[in-house]
Amino acid sequence: MNSFWKDWDLLTHKGRQIWRFTKQGAVTNAYLHDAAKAFDFNKHINPNAADLVYRNAKLEGQDIGERKSDSVEDALQQAIHFYSAIQTKDGNWTGDYGGPLFLLPGLVVASVVTDTPLPAIHQRLMAQYIFNQQNKDGGWGLHIEDKSTVFGTVMNYVALRFFGFDLSDERMQLAQTWIQQAGGAIGIPSWGKFYLSLLNVYAWEGNNTLLPELWLLPKWLPIHPWRYWCHTRMVYLPMSYCYAHRIKIAESELVHTIRKEIYTTPYNQVNWTKAKDKVNALDVYHKASSILNAFNAFANFYERSPIQRWRNKALDFVSAYIDAEDEQTNYINIGPVNQVMNSIAVWHKYGKESEQFKKHVERWFDYLWLAEDGLKMNGYNGSQFWDTAFSVQAFCESDMANSFQSSIESAYGFIDYSQIKTEVRDFNTYFRHASVGGWPFSTRDHSWPITDCTAEGLLASLAVHTAFPELQQKVSYERMCQAVDLILSFQNEDNGWASYELSRGPKWLEALNPAAVFADIMIDYSFVECSSSCIQALHVFHQHFPQYKTNQVKNAIETGLRFLLAKQRKDGSWIGSWAVCFTYGTWFALESLTKQGYSYTNSKSVKAACDFLVSKQMEDGGWGESFESCVRKEYIQHGTSQCVNTAWAVLSLMAADYPDKQIIDQAIQLLIQRQVRNGDWPQEAISGVFNFNCMITYTSYRNVFPIWALARYKRKYN
Repeated sequence: MNSFWKDWDLLTHKGRQIWRFTKQGAVTNAYLHDAAKAFDFNKHINPNAADLVYRNAKLEGQDIGERKSDSVEDALQQAIHFYSAIQTKDGNWTGDYGGPLFLLPGLVVASVVTDTPLPAIHQRLMAQYIFNQQNKDGGWGLHIEDKSTVFGTVMNYVALRFFGFDLSDERMQLAQTWIQQAGGAIGIPSWGKFYLSLLNVYAWEGNNTLLPELWLLPKWLPIHPWRYWCHTRMVYLPMSYCYAHRIKIAESELVHTIRKEIYTTPYNQVNWTKAKDKVNALDVYHKASSILNAFNAFANFYERSPIQRWRNKALDFVSAYIDAEDEQTNYINIGPVNQVMNSIAVWHKYGKESEQFKKHVERWFDYLWLAEDGLKMNGYNGSQFWDTAFSVQAFCESDMANSFQSSIESAYGFIDYSQIKTEVRDFNTYFRHASVGGWPFSTRDHSWPITDCTAEGLLASLAVHTAFPELQQKVSYERMCQAVDLILSFQNEDNGWASYELSRGPKWLEALNPAAVFADIMIDYSFVECSSSCIQALHVFHQHFPQYKTNQVKNAIETGLRFLLAKQRKDGSWIGSWAVCFTYGTWFALESLTKQGYSYTNSKSVKAACDFLVSKQMEDGGWGESFESCVRKEYIQHGTSQCVNTAWAVLSLMAADYPDKQIIDQAIQLLIQRQVRNGDWPQEAISGVFNFNCMITYTSYRNVFPIWALARYKRKYN
């Protein structure tokens, strides 16, 4: 393993993960240069890192061995053996959850605005990551596989400038040329305008008004922010605070220089009024509606002379709400964007030496992940619980579960610990859904329960109880009932399940989406995947405990199935909202339907879904779906087959009892052929997505889903 990689160690505690720099002695400029070179990475071969820093360190000193033959049994055994070896001491699986390229610049903004420099080695490896993900044309996209955009390019360029890089570096020259040729930073989307304003390289006058007064509106109004999707409202909450106070750093030589570099006209000649609504066509995914334009016109007019009594009252509420979110999430916050924005708001309110701000800074490091492409910012404080719940189910479906009981027991301990057992304080005041009985996406500290995470936590617990009936059931019957109650409380009027909460607002609220780069961010919609997970969990729970809320559970299952069937597309597929894309959504839907007795032979819906999948099988026997499927909402074939897509497709066919076993055999053989001899699989194309237009890495997917596919195949056919 690279010697510079060995200067880092991943500390874990009950799911929390912090990369610690362990080198003793002074960190010289020469060391920083050599350390950065040790993280050289060629994104043009594959922009997705294979998570080698963590995996190599974890495997060091372990005798993993190699697959003995090309049989399904040997491939599966070696796969589980390898995957168990990279399990943390806390029982969970961890890994790279990066991909979006606008997250790390946001942290740099928080660091600069609050005058809280990150350690020099962190800065250098962050810069290396940014350079590693630079496109050949000099720009950066919204995510690592994206074309260059103004948002991605300007934000990463400015971050590098604050890291100390300038136009003496050819890579910076290339980026600056791209910005100039694209028309400059004037066309950056609204989130970029906000970040640049904090850095004083874009005028606050060039932002549409972010009204904190919206929080004072009557709750019954459909535009009250409590109705927004939680990720959206928790971002615009601190944004409105920062906007109202016009927070910005002092002018400096660097600020003046950046202003010259990122605009095509002199900074003092920019028409900021016109700039408010200007977004470069390269960045537009969701076009601004006439309703949004009208709302902005009203808000901008009001902002000329806001009613100070209302403004003060609104800011008091916003500030209290930020404090509540910080306390409820142990300062992790719901995600990386609002984490850094909350940090700035708290710094402004309480000061740099306050305990509140210090707690924020400590949590910055929860979001950082080190891989062979450098130091990046994750899309959450990890995907620990989510990956672990799937892993346990995959292991337990295997008839080899007894051989890996210690690994499963350890994972089960993490699942037990991670369930939310107490209600957050003031959850009604600050618009939170109930939490007790739920499971989060990452860690219990995070505290936000999610429908599908809760369902998968229940499914994983029941899988362990079934596979090992003699094992102490840490997740008790009472706690499983709490999970069921929570799942039932999450079901929407359309009979589906959203992600974090009930759908609270009308769908036309999407017309007020100001983000430009994302779609479907205004309300929490019912999703195929969330609905399927909840249906499956209720079904399996009912099989074990038919006496508990029998009628409610059965009704939720029946109505949920109607929702799923109504969401099936004409071609037989279901669209996935959280991974790529139709192979993912269709797998989820079929897992629910087949558990209810639907199959290829007795259901037109299942037959249509299977026929759709088979029609997309590639010549080598696998499936390969491009992330463009998510963006364009139509199936786009990847240039090569992908192990993860293949696993989802073949899991679906096996669940449906698809009659042509040869189709399934071909897919299984591809998974075996693609497997590395030590039991791992190569990291291929990016597999996760959110809001249709931004991709995200799930490094464990390349292990857990091929394992699951092999396990099901062996149990079903061998």
